[in-house]
Amino acid sequence: MNLHAPTTPAHDHFFLGANHQRNESKVWLVIALTASMMLVEIVAGTVYGSMALVADGWHMSTHAGAMLITALAYRFARRHAGNPRFTFGTGKLGDLAGFASAVVLALIALLIGWESLVRLTQPIQIDFNQAIAVAVVGLLINLVCAWLLKDDHAHHAHHGHAHGHGHHHDHDDDHHAPGKGRDNNLRAAYVHVLADALTSILAIVALLLGRSYGWLWADPLMAVIGALVIARWSWGLIQDSGSVLLDAAAEGQEVRQEIREAMEPTGSHVTDLHVWQVGPGHFAAIVSLMAREPKEPVHYKALLAHIHELSHVTVEVQRATT
Repeated sequence: MNLHAPTTPAHDHFFLGANHQRNESKVWLVIALTASMMLVEIVAGTVYGSMALVADGWHMSTHAGAMLITALAYRFARRHAGNPRFTFGTGKLGDLAGFASAVVLALIALLIGWESLVRLTQPIQIDFNQAIAVAVVGLLINLVCAWLLKDDHAHHAHHGHAHGHGHHHDHDDDHHAPGKGRDNNLRAAYVHVLADALTSILAIVALLLGRSYGWLWADPLMAVIGALVIARWSWGLIQDSGSVLLDAAAEGQEVRQEIREAMEPTGSHVTDLHVWQVGPGHFAAIVSLMAREPKEPVHYKALLAHIHELSHVTVEVQRATT
């Protein structure tokens, strides 16, 4: 027998990550810095004949575009956080943007690798001193951007409200400080900047080798190495953001285990359990229980209170008949 409960008061689904607006501002600043340096590197690489420098410049241009996705996703998620059209809020929009950015990153790696392989067969003369100077400036800009985007995992105060669903249904919607669950939107921007820094470092190494030993092939070879590393980073981001979009985030399995450990020792049997991520550090759960003597909803909520990542909980209880 499954007893039903009365309608509960309206509640919001505000599941954005910690420091959402601050991270958005950081990304806009990084876009401005990246776009400025990208123009310098493309022009300088073309004039001085450095394939690694040109690759870094075009690499930065596509990163600027990818980070624009990040910034716009932050803005859209913030402005529509209370829109009832989004059943569980807009917290996962960042993961969608992160996935798109990761795909762009993979395409960048492919293009750099191809162009560099072509340049290996058709080397050109390079004006090493000028190219090295520009690459060093590019690296400094990238390091500043990486520092700006570094996620400090700061926690913020939370507030919540519970909604009782009679004696046998419960729905809980709390704004907890994120713990498990990374902000894949910010992470995507950070990886793009790290990829920029990597190509800058490899460009400097290649240019120094070319200037010292006349190894013109070192320039495109370093670009190929950079492309391979960037492709690996891209794949990791695709896996992580994609798993959130498909409700298969690894952190969700940890929360699922915590729920079972909290519920089952009390004599209640978990018959069905669904856990998924609804935003950075925010998880939702639907827990179906069977108990000989069902208790008040507040009892089951209290058992899960220590799992701070649970921001949206629905509990259904059936009376055991045998």
